Amino acid sequence: MYKKKIFIYVALIFFIFIKNTLSYENSIIAKIEKEIITSIDVENESKYLLILNENLKKFNEKEIFEISKRSIVREKIKNIEIKKKFKNPNVPKDFIEQILKSIYQNIGIENLETFKKYLNENDIEYEYVKNKIEIETLWNELIIAKFSSEIKIDQDKIRQELATNNKKYSKSFFVLEIFFDTSDSKKIQEIYSDIEKTIRDDGFNKAVLTYSSSSTASTRGELGWIQEEALNENLKNIFYEMNEGEYTKPITVPGGFLVLKIDKIKKEKINIDIEKKINEIIKIKKDSQLNQFSKMYFNKIKKDVKINEF
Repeated sequence: MYKKKIFIYVALIFFIFIKNTLSYENSIIAKIEKEIITSIDVENESKYLLILNENLKKFNEKEIFEISKRSIVREKIKNIEIKKKFKNPNVPKDFIEQILKSIYQNIGIENLETFKKYLNENDIEYEYVKNKIEIETLWNELIIAKFSSEIKIDQDKIRQELATNNKKYSKSFFVLEIFFDTSDSKKIQEIYSDIEKTIRDDGFNKAVLTYSSSSTASTRGELGWIQEEALNENLKNIFYEMNEGEYTKPITVPGGFLVLKIDKIKKEKINIDIEKKINEIIKIKKDSQLNQFSKMYFNKIKKDVKINEF
């Protein structure tokens, strides 16, 4: 059951907590409902993010601190909602191990024992890593339970398009995202101008870390490879006019706005196994919709959470 419910686990890496504390005085910097965030929490998060994401080295100390604080706040808000929705939640051990494997392989580690040693060398608690996985898994479970009935995929249309498509090759796009939300329509262009300036001055990766409120921010905003058949007509037309390295203007989506960058483009021979292709496209479309529902719902509950910063 759980295998069908994975859609943003690469982003888990961004939320792992480390146990190492720094030498200066600890202080409370924020309170999310009854949950407290201290300066040591944020500095520990900063240290871990610097290990995993070299792009953070382009930021100054204050910027890194703010990015790390946002990541902790996001997780606290999710966990508060999880506790409201689930009584005695449990994530199967084999599922946690599956996600752990995807995490350590993503950073070039071959097996779990080596990964544990890596965590220990960097003062990272293995049990806390597992806890982070559980939180993100339960959040995804919550989103699926709440929004699965609203997912709209026209399988007949997909089948018809594939059956009538005489092309020998299909394009796939490796896409990066910056997701931001604002209730003030006048600020959209202002935010986008700031994003463009950051991209020009420091690159897309820094713009992602600075402006994106999506959990993909930790992994360069990666949405991964998206086949052209999985795109709606609007995005397909936009992408076909773009080259590698180019990015879009703000695109309205549920809960906010997206700036999408085409990092890579590849052409592949069209798979003649129609049923397999249909299932691949359905999965991509389903994951994409769930991601949008996740962002929309998070922004909604965030408005009702009491956040005090000191």
